[in-house]
Amino acid sequence: MAKVKQTVFKGNPNNPEKHLNGTTVASINEQVTTDIQRWRFLDEAGRQTWHYLETEEEVKAWPQSTADRYFLGLSLDLPELQTPKTPLSTVQNALSFFSRLQLPPGNWACEYGGPMFLLPGMVFAWYVTQTPIPAPIAIEMKRYLFARQNTNDGGWGLHIEGESTAYGTTMTYVVLRLLGASEEDERMVKARGMLHQLGGAVMGPHWAKFWLAVLGVMEWEGVNPVPPELWLLPDWVPIAPWRWWIHMRMVFLPMSYIYSKRFVTPLTPLLRQIREEIYIQSHSSINFSSHRNSVSPRDNYHPKSWILTLFNWILVYIWNPFLRTSYIRKRAEDWSFDLIHREDENTDYADLAPVNAPLNLVACYIHDGLDSYSVKRHRERLPEFLWMKHEGMLVNGTNGVQTWDTSWLIQAVHEAGLAEDPKWRPMLTKALEFLEDQQIRENCREQDICYRQQRKGAWAFSTKLQGYTVSDTTSEAMKAVMMLQHTPGYPTFVHNDRLHDAIDTLLTMQNASGGFASYEPTRGSEHLEYLNAAEVFGRIMVEYDYPECSTAVVTALRLFSKHHPEYRKADISKALDGALKYIRKAQRKDGSWYGSWGICFTYGGMFALESFASVGETCANSTRVKKACEFFLSKQRDDGGWGESYKGCETGVYVQRESQIVMTSWAIIGLMVADYPDKEPIERAVRLIMTRQQRNGEWKQEGVEGVFNKSVMISYPNYKFIFPIKALGMFARKYGNPEIL
Repeated sequence: MAKVKQTVFKGNPNNPEKHLNGTTVASINEQVTTDIQRWRFLDEAGRQTWHYLETEEEVKAWPQSTADRYFLGLSLDLPELQTPKTPLSTVQNALSFFSRLQLPPGNWACEYGGPMFLLPGMVFAWYVTQTPIPAPIAIEMKRYLFARQNTNDGGWGLHIEGESTAYGTTMTYVVLRLLGASEEDERMVKARGMLHQLGGAVMGPHWAKFWLAVLGVMEWEGVNPVPPELWLLPDWVPIAPWRWWIHMRMVFLPMSYIYSKRFVTPLTPLLRQIREEIYIQSHSSINFSSHRNSVSPRDNYHPKSWILTLFNWILVYIWNPFLRTSYIRKRAEDWSFDLIHREDENTDYADLAPVNAPLNLVACYIHDGLDSYSVKRHRERLPEFLWMKHEGMLVNGTNGVQTWDTSWLIQAVHEAGLAEDPKWRPMLTKALEFLEDQQIRENCREQDICYRQQRKGAWAFSTKLQGYTVSDTTSEAMKAVMMLQHTPGYPTFVHNDRLHDAIDTLLTMQNASGGFASYEPTRGSEHLEYLNAAEVFGRIMVEYDYPECSTAVVTALRLFSKHHPEYRKADISKALDGALKYIRKAQRKDGSWYGSWGICFTYGGMFALESFASVGETCANSTRVKKACEFFLSKQRDDGGWGESYKGCETGVYVQRESQIVMTSWAIIGLMVADYPDKEPIERAVRLIMTRQQRNGEWKQEGVEGVFNKSVMISYPNYKFIFPIKALGMFARKYGNPEIL
């Protein structure tokens, strides 16, 4: 069992308490930790899992790697490097450090956390499906959640930097209780006080209420409908779910099946106790149906429209009691579960992300039973979302960032002019091998039936097994491959026919606007946001055009055409014209672009300027580029850096924060590709980046870098290596690598 400090277990920790519903979890009475020296990270062709070693023999047989120790925040005992004076020597030091973190398959890994609602969903699914929760995982999850508690009020937010909300506090409080935290723990007392101050769990948004109903601590009458009958609508209907954004429809899918079944896990004494802790009045006295639309103002980022409220009223009071026949219900449940099964098969049960994956597990548990293959396979795959760090264990936003980060690192080294350096060739060759291995080689089985986008030749954000086409990941991976394969000394792993497949898939993803979305072209109207039932997210119902995705495709198509000028020449030219037209149109009056996947205007502006640079538009010949550079410079801070708060993602207005090396790198990359004529502000930024580098070559983690759906922040820790390497390398190539320090 885990070696812990100040740990009190009830009974044998190797045979933890079994709840009445069959779920096993260690009963923990006070703050504990495992022996962090016993954790190991395993990467098998991109499939990433953490393992806790129980015996001394296992520890000796499997030593901790440098990457393990770095991820866990342990001392690396690396030698101090010579203090760099030039940008390129800073890059060399950074690569000396970062190369040690490359994993055996050739990729890089990192924490991809931030959203606080992911871990509770995972544990809730384990709990209701009688999946044993190993004590080391329970201990470290509990430790992470307490580490991320807002100390000022005791609550938790939607994400790690957010203020306390009813959603974050309800979900985290309940999951801590299931993981063994005592209701008398002073931190839990404070959390409960905050939850009550927010109005109790009845003020949680729809996704919180759904899980509480599954756990039996809220009645289904308090949950707005999730009708699986929508999946029976003909495809031509404007609100048919196949038109929704992929993440929204893949969450709605298992939710609708579970809702239709009104599944409730058997009540245990613990769940009965939680019932009385999370409300401001006794559970039995609450009229839950009166709280279907109750949402805390802190959570109500996207209030329900009157159209959705009316739709829900009709479902609750007319459709469900009078019109919904058993025949319709069965048809809807059967078809929705068939689609769930197709999602599981197409991803070998990895599923799209850690929101729909736990829900699919619950659906399979209901439909197939405890001992089924589907439940067994889900249990095997869910640990791939787990991540262990110095604060404890969290749930990543996907099953990793393997392809995405590896592609960017290759590009950064190439941009720095170091791809031909013999010192880095083995590292880059191994990374190239990884990208070759991760290209998706076939489309989904019956892709039209399960509404999947063409994917042959594409790259997924994480791994080919997850298997979802992403426009920008495909573009960045393809650029990385072409950069290395056209550099002397590198083998050709991805041949022309496979690059052609990637181009063929990319060209299917352009919207009528000319822009590119993320997973697939936009399928429905923005008016579908009137049916956004999630409350805490914005722009979630359909795909949208993004300057970042559009730029990734533009730059990939330009590089491809340089080496393959005749392949689909007319189609590529048309796609480029449309994408550039969209990016120009998306520019705001102040010269900025709103970024949807990184924070925020800094991220969007960097990408847009790269698009224009690829077609020769610079400060010297383009007023729009000049205006964009002026916007960047108006935000430069006194220390030479840039720092942008996540609040800008929520409000659509640039919000300053202290300088961040990642955002500073984004800004000067944009200025340099735009050929901004004044070196001085760029050099000031370079100096800031260089001075923040540690003596061993690393940079320390600063603020959160990423975002999705306007309101949820997510971490990209490898960005603090990738983009400074690219920015400093570009500076050295452009200005002759002068001494800065």
